[in-house]
Amino acid sequence: MDRVNIRQSYSESSDLLRRLAADGGFLTRVEAAARRCVRAVRTGKKILSFGNGGSAADAQHFAAELVGRFLRERPGYPAISLNTNVSVLTCLGNDYGYDRVFDRQIEALGRRGDVALAISTSGRSANVNRALRLAGRMGLYRIGLTGKTGGPMARLVDIELRVPAASTPRTQEAHIATLHILCDLIESSLARRRRR
Repeated sequence: MDRVNIRQSYSESSDLLRRLAADGGFLTRVEAAARRCVRAVRTGKKILSFGNGGSAADAQHFAAELVGRFLRERPGYPAISLNTNVSVLTCLGNDYGYDRVFDRQIEALGRRGDVALAISTSGRSANVNRALRLAGRMGLYRIGLTGKTGGPMARLVDIELRVPAASTPRTQEAHIATLHILCDLIESSLARRRRR
C-alpha cells in the first residue's frame, strides 16, 4: 500500500472542492440549477437524471435522494433516473442501439417544464448529448454536470456545472458533492414554502 498516493488523492479531492467553493460563478450556477428543480417540483413537473457508468450511479443516487429523503422528512419529489430500468435499457439498446437509450425515454416520459439533469465527466457521451438535444426541442430545462472542457455537452444545456479537473475520479467526487448540495437546496427551499 502506498500511503503517499492515498494522501495525494484525498488532497486533490479536497483542493478541488475548495476551488469550487471559492468560485462565485459556479456557486451562482448551482443556485440557479436548484431553483429550476424547485420550480419543476412546485409546478407538478419532474426531474429526469441520466448518465453512463459512474455517472449513471450518480444519476440514480440523485433521484433516490429526491424520491426518498435527503436530510428532512417530507413528501417524495418526482424524480426518475433513466438508468435504472434494465428491461427498458436492454430493449432500447437491442432495438435501436445504445445511442438511443436516453432520448427514447425523454420522448416517452419528458414533458415541457420538466428538468433533464445529465451527467458526463467528458461531456462527450453520444447517448447523453442526443437526449439533451431532444430535451431542448421538447421544452425541458437542461442541467449538465461536466468536467474537463465540458465537451459538446456544454453547448446543449441551459446551465452547465463544469468541474475544472482533468481526472475522472476527482470530477466524479465533485459531482457527488454538487448533487448532494442540490438535494439540500431543493429540500430546504420546498420545506420553507410548506411552512408558510
